[in-house]
Amino acid sequence: MHAVGYGGKRQEIRLWEMSADLVEAIPIPALLVDRDGRISAANAGARAQFGEIISGRHYITVLRQPTLLDAVDQAISSKGRAIAQYLTTEARRDITLQATCSWLPGGQVLIAFEDRTAMEEAFQMRRDFVANVSHELRTPLTALMGFIETLLGAARDDAEARERFLAIMAREAGRMNRLVGDLLSLGRVEAEERVRPTSPVDLTGLVRSVIHSLAPLAEAERTEIETVFPATTIVVPGDSDQLAQVVSNLLENAIKYSRPDTTVKVSLAEDSNHPMLRQDAIVFTVEDQGEGIEATHIPRLTERFYRIDTHRSREMGGTGLGLAIVKHIVNRHRGRLRITSEHGKGSRFSVILPRHVGGLGAPRA
Repeated sequence: MHAVGYGGKRQEIRLWEMSADLVEAIPIPALLVDRDGRISAANAGARAQFGEIISGRHYITVLRQPTLLDAVDQAISSKGRAIAQYLTTEARRDITLQATCSWLPGGQVLIAFEDRTAMEEAFQMRRDFVANVSHELRTPLTALMGFIETLLGAARDDAEARERFLAIMAREAGRMNRLVGDLLSLGRVEAEERVRPTSPVDLTGLVRSVIHSLAPLAEAERTEIETVFPATTIVVPGDSDQLAQVVSNLLENAIKYSRPDTTVKVSLAEDSNHPMLRQDAIVFTVEDQGEGIEATHIPRLTERFYRIDTHRSREMGGTGLGLAIVKHIVNRHRGRLRITSEHGKGSRFSVILPRHVGGLGAPRA
């Protein structure tokens, strides 16, 4: 009897050791709850999440969150599987773990935690994007509907009001058209971002062409454009249409946000073994003498629909997507976008592009 009892104890110890080894081998945080509700094994991921000394404690004192405790109870009562979310924070970032509670023969429950934070953040970004697009479209649509209703009613025979309202309607329709165009452009750039363009592009000629097309805007804004180009023509691998979009966006912003009777400086420069790319590069820079940008805003400038001054941006016809498009185009070209500014003195936007095909993977601006 004593021998049998001793053998049974040894067998129980071996089973416990096997269970602990199996839990430790699981590549995601996992812990094992015994029949008496106490945690009998926890791997390194679970210990990092809940603390080093959790073995032997009752699972209620460790897990705490009601939805997860209910899932454990459900797995035990149904002798099956239950899923719940476990929410926590790490370095001020919200972390979402999906906890899968699986009943095992013998009355134990295995709880494995899968990190779903990136997926939840992607879903939140999509929800925010849809909400922002809806908001951006709703304002001009509401204005158009109101003016149409007025023109069909009280202002039907008022020529002066009709002219004024039609001008506003044309402006709002143009705003919607620009927004839709930028959304389509952003979608195309994101779809192609992993495919690096390799066609030779005369960057010097491209920049000169964009400057010529924006000359009327510069004249209207009383802004002078100064150019600093090397003597030789600069050719880089790229997509000419997208690079023209980058140059146009940065230069147009500089003109619009510069103070009257100031100069916007546009330059191209060669840089051998640029430290940000670790290879030969071309640096395209647009520098204005506007009001400048406070340091707290600079990291967020390339976010979709992020605006420092929403009212002013809309008045100038901005969609809030221009710099986001620039960032994705620069990433596609395996380049870097660098923004520096001093409030009250102006801003400098620099695009660093590889001189030749090769080098690092797509960096993030």
